[in-house]
Amino acid sequence: MATLTLTGRGQVTFRKDVLKHLGIEPGDKIRLDLLPDGRAELKADRAQGSWETLHTVFDGTTNGAKLSIEDINDAIAEAGAAAGAGEE
Repeated sequence: MATLTLTGRGQVTFRKDVLKHLGIEPGDKIRLDLLPDGRAELKADRAQGSWETLHTVFDGTTNGAKLSIEDINDAIAEAGAAAGAGEE
């Protein structure tokens, strides 16, 4: 078990072995879930999905056409409006 010391400014410093165990590197985010009875769960905040997954979302939908950022933004706005209206 690792013991951390709280500074007067309310900050703690994690030792390198703790960060390595959590798989956290400089610039990464940490997720802290507050649990009952004054407990908390600490873990690395990992992104859901990947660029590869996002890339495959558009496979076969444009018939080979290149989309501009404006086209993509319009499609996102239309999908968001449809989702807000309860459509799919």
